[in-house]
Amino acid sequence: MLFILITGLITACNSIKRVGENERLLVKNTIYVDSVRNTSEQIDNLLYQDPNKTMLGLPIRLYIYNLARPNIDSIIDARLNKSEKHRENLERFLSKKQLFQYIGYRKGLNSWLKTTGEAPTIVSEPRAIKSVKRLEDYYTNNGWFDVVASYDTIQKTKNKTEIEYHVNLGKAFKIDSLSSKIMSPTVDTIYNKFKNRSKIKIGERYTTNNFEAERDRITTSLRNNGVYQFSQDYVIFQVDTVGTNKKVNVEVQIKDYELRKQDSSYRVPFKVYKIKDVNIFTDTKIDNRNATITDSTTYNGYNLYGTEKIAFRPKALTDAIFIGPGRMYKDIDRTRTYNHLSGLKTFKYPDIKYVENPDTTLTANIHLTPLKKFNLGFSTEVSTSNIQVIGFSVSPSLLARNIFRGAETLELSGFASIGASDDAGDDKDVFFDINEIGADLKLTIPRLFFPIKTDSLIPKFMSPTTKVSLSIASQKNVGLDKRSLTGNLNYNWKPKPGITQSLDLFSAQYVRNLNPDNYFNVYSTSYNTLNDIAQDIGYESSDEDLSIPDGTTEFITEVLSDDPPNDISDDDIQTVNNIEERRIRLTENNLIVSSAYTFIKDNRRNISDESFYIFRFRLESAGNLMALGSNLANSTKNDDDRYELFNVAYSEYIKTEFDYTKHWDLGHENILAFRSFFGIAIPYGNSDNIPFSKSFFAGGANDNRAWTAYDLGPGSSQSNDDYNEANLKLALNIEHRFNVFEDLYGALFVDVGNIWNVLDNIDDDASTFDSFSSLKDTAIGTGFGLRYDFSFLVFRFDIGFKTYDPSYTEGDRWFKDYNFGNAVYNVGINYPF
Repeated sequence: MLFILITGLITACNSIKRVGENERLLVKNTIYVDSVRNTSEQIDNLLYQDPNKTMLGLPIRLYIYNLARPNIDSIIDARLNKSEKHRENLERFLSKKQLFQYIGYRKGLNSWLKTTGEAPTIVSEPRAIKSVKRLEDYYTNNGWFDVVASYDTIQKTKNKTEIEYHVNLGKAFKIDSLSSKIMSPTVDTIYNKFKNRSKIKIGERYTTNNFEAERDRITTSLRNNGVYQFSQDYVIFQVDTVGTNKKVNVEVQIKDYELRKQDSSYRVPFKVYKIKDVNIFTDTKIDNRNATITDSTTYNGYNLYGTEKIAFRPKALTDAIFIGPGRMYKDIDRTRTYNHLSGLKTFKYPDIKYVENPDTTLTANIHLTPLKKFNLGFSTEVSTSNIQVIGFSVSPSLLARNIFRGAETLELSGFASIGASDDAGDDKDVFFDINEIGADLKLTIPRLFFPIKTDSLIPKFMSPTTKVSLSIASQKNVGLDKRSLTGNLNYNWKPKPGITQSLDLFSAQYVRNLNPDNYFNVYSTSYNTLNDIAQDIGYESSDEDLSIPDGTTEFITEVLSDDPPNDISDDDIQTVNNIEERRIRLTENNLIVSSAYTFIKDNRRNISDESFYIFRFRLESAGNLMALGSNLANSTKNDDDRYELFNVAYSEYIKTEFDYTKHWDLGHENILAFRSFFGIAIPYGNSDNIPFSKSFFAGGANDNRAWTAYDLGPGSSQSNDDYNEANLKLALNIEHRFNVFEDLYGALFVDVGNIWNVLDNIDDDASTFDSFSSLKDTAIGTGFGLRYDFSFLVFRFDIGFKTYDPSYTEGDRWFKDYNFGNAVYNVGINYPF
């Protein structure tokens, strides 16, 4: 069987196996433009036939196709009927059913080989001629009117051929003058008002795309200034190149509006239209638009109708509609209305139609079809992890629309889970000894909910929204058994396409650790380090490990006292001190009251755009109002010289982040992706460190992939903590993505970065960022990966190698653990940046 398989593969690797005697396999296309080889994918895509796709230089799909038999039916019939009794013997040996299944399997496999593989690309003279014509058309449309193209076939072997295309451009034609001839005075006035925005520029090379863009611009400009009846067909460009020495004189011609009446037509000047009436049908039924109106009202000139009692406050709907009675017609108002109404997530896609009135006015009819008021959701999950043998969870959810008759959306979700830990099997323990419970509430209001009017600052075309969220959660036998309460008031708006701004006016987070004595059970690495020090100095008379929490507390207290154990070194004392400082910080309760502003610029034109950048800036400030209140109230400080609220010392810090991502489309499905990140959080006032939840970490599938999450840093410290974090982070990532085979893609990447402590209470030199010389402790990871594109998501697998590891001594950091044994294997969904 193995011999047959190997023989089949070797046979299939003959790329001309399915090429006829008088046919030639196309193995390469080359385009020369003015004798220079073309490297543009856009130009390559103009050709009507391409060579078979390759993977690592081999036409793998062609080889797969060659494994298929072109006449499988006749082959099977011939083998089954090679003698009178051969079929009967097979049926007797296999049974008719099994023989039928075998034949189906052979045919199915053959069909799969054909569809998975790729038929050989046979040189076609007609397609080559069509390719030449397309090349000439492309360059003509881009200003080279004298272009001449041709092709040559180069026979490499008997059945393999390359094609070379030669394009001679000549001199490009440039725009020399731009004039206009417009019949309607109204149109002429509007055109001249905005003609400085023309896409056709004097002195630039002629391109058909610029003329199409100018036609769109003129049409958009006129329709957004009241000319309702205007369309692109009325814009004509008269181009003159006769005797102009490679120059183009352009005249923009716009005729009057054409009116058709029976078998005749005549032209009249265009006019500016205004909106007379706006009718809003609040509960249109898709299957019955002629239902009887039973309820109606008027609000600010808008007419609202309902077949049942109108369920929405009029202002909630009119605020989402940009088409206003008495206003000049603007096409963009309809687009904005579509977007705003769809963004409410309360209606199906709205229907907006205009009706012309005899007096150059329009009636706008807006039909809304409400979605179901309530949506229920429910999910369950069975899981296992390193802390539980088995766990069960349920997550119910409720979505309520138009909850306060203002098109608001209320989402209420909850989760509850139970699990069995490793110790749950003991007789003294309950089997399901782990439990978590929590609830989330989120209210979305389709406007800025604020005491004063904000329309002049953030008008409604920016699609402002207000989100109020509240969540509560409780854990038992998970970590430190936390209880948390979080609330947030957020404003979000989009001032321009591609720009999003967000303001967390008020955000509060309260975290209470119910079981801080469990710290060393959770952070086992810290415990092991502490216990090893105790064992090394013979702290206990026996070989027993330190008990938790009594033994660890006792040992730490003695080591950090004025009279530490005799045999302990200064380095070990510092290590114990670091462990204790970290324990105190991670077990203390947190109260964070903050505000934050976020700015995002994303210049992607669509989801398939591969040349774009994304810039994100975030600034967060915590504790200012709390500190002001404490000072005004003359509050007293606790023993640690910190103000408290509800017996918890609140956090005070300022935090900022800069994140920049850039993609370059290199052509032929090659993408170069780059990301840079800088973040810093500075404690002050009531805090000398940053809460764990607000700190930075390094490593992981979306960061430096040569280290696991929380494993890298801080700085050059040889920290073995379970979760390494700090308050300064730098990161740079660059990745080359390329197609391997169909929907399979590969990647080569370099990840650079680390975290450090700065301006806080950490004084370990190895962990802190003192000056630019600390950049020598920046970690470098390199690696490669594979991605499979399922269209709705991308499955990602990356292997990262520690190329420069700052945890080693200087001079011994390069390629120290550069091998598969010490590599980090990452699995992720979608691209990391």
